[in-house]
Amino acid sequence: MKKIGVILAAGLGKRMNSKYHKVVHHVCGKPMIAHIVDQMQHIGFDRLFVVVGRLEEQVRDVLQDRVTYVQQSEQLGTGHAVQQVAPHLEKDSVTVVLYGDCPLLRHEEIERLIDETVAAQATTVLTAVVDNPYAYGRIIRDAEGNVARIIEEKDATDEEKKLREVNSGIYAFHTPDLLEALGKLTADNAQGEYLLTDCIEHIRANHGIVRPVVSADPDDIANVNDRIQLAAVEARMRWRLLTKHMQNGVTIIDPSNTYIEADVTIGRDTIVHPGCTLEGGTTLGEDCVIGPHTRVIDAIVGDAVHITSSVVLQSEIGNFASIGPFSYIRPGSRIGAEVKIGDFVEIKNSILGAGTKVSHLAYVGDSEIGQRVNVGCGVVTVNYDGFQKHKTWIGDDSFIGSNVNLIAPVTIGDGAYVATGSTITEDVVHDSFAIARQRQTTKIGYAKGLRTKLAQKHSNEATENGR
Repeated sequence: MKKIGVILAAGLGKRMNSKYHKVVHHVCGKPMIAHIVDQMQHIGFDRLFVVVGRLEEQVRDVLQDRVTYVQQSEQLGTGHAVQQVAPHLEKDSVTVVLYGDCPLLRHEEIERLIDETVAAQATTVLTAVVDNPYAYGRIIRDAEGNVARIIEEKDATDEEKKLREVNSGIYAFHTPDLLEALGKLTADNAQGEYLLTDCIEHIRANHGIVRPVVSADPDDIANVNDRIQLAAVEARMRWRLLTKHMQNGVTIIDPSNTYIEADVTIGRDTIVHPGCTLEGGTTLGEDCVIGPHTRVIDAIVGDAVHITSSVVLQSEIGNFASIGPFSYIRPGSRIGAEVKIGDFVEIKNSILGAGTKVSHLAYVGDSEIGQRVNVGCGVVTVNYDGFQKHKTWIGDDSFIGSNVNLIAPVTIGDGAYVATGSTITEDVVHDSFAIARQRQTTKIGYAKGLRTKLAQKHSNEATENGR
């Protein structure tokens, strides 16, 4: 039997107080609706529809061509939203309807919902047993344990308000039953809207069975209506992600002070210290030590790499490399195996060969550096002439002394030695020694007279200013 998914994302979410659509707000690094689509695609739906309305271009920008879009030009209720999809539904199918603001929902729960619908030949509703059911619709069961009614908070009696099993608003229907119920919807209610819950009432009234499927984790049904709930959902998902990594063999020293986004992968026996943020599609190998206070975004990091109090952006780090503290690896860089990048070093769009060392206080930009090169303290590759960027090439086994300026474009050959304090404007061939600095002049006894002259000058200036 085919599986069809319908995600409702036409409502704006006014309580977010935002110029952005509610469902594109991020949770652990991804728009919340992207989390839902990821989970549904894990199941393998035959068709996946997203109902859009206002700010639909923002939803389209996030999901691109992963789904089929159906427009709800007027927001007349959840039932009306599903009615817009009705012409696209196939009768020999199960249709799952859910919302774009429940990013904690896992594919296992959706699959349980579908399986129960098929096995019991029933409509199913995902429910949860929660400690505080306030504001949720309560599930009223009949003697057989099926759903007899779903009663909203405002309509519930004092006894019904004590019930802890609540409605998530997530349903699975045999599509013919859904289509029939959608055809009977009216807006004859206090809200003046076509409500999806009325479909449940219609199916029940026509001797259909509505089965509750209780979520294994009440967090699955948490939705987002404001920034407070957004923060709460973020915290819950972050804990899930941290738990998964720890179960997979990663040591996280302080989970309450570690931030790992949804698409990050980490190898076994890697240690993540407090204050670290791992973002985007970052991949860390095994046996790494990360942090404290390190940020890594969309980077590929090999095995046994140490990164301390540094930032790594869209770059590759080879096995056994050491980064930091206080290093800045900018996008487009490839750091080879066993490279050492030390304190206050900035690397930008550059390649560093295996065993190379840039130990401290240097800038390497738009450069290609070979293997086993020593780049001294204060070295700058001067890559920008005010109009365009230029490249620097440094060969294997070269030595670049402290406070050297390499004026790009320039090539330093294999085994070359550049003397400290030089400004290099011409290529240096392999195994050559280059020195480019003015010859030192020393004037004996000159300093004492110079200090006397400067003191007299400052005294005269003070006198003049006092008049």
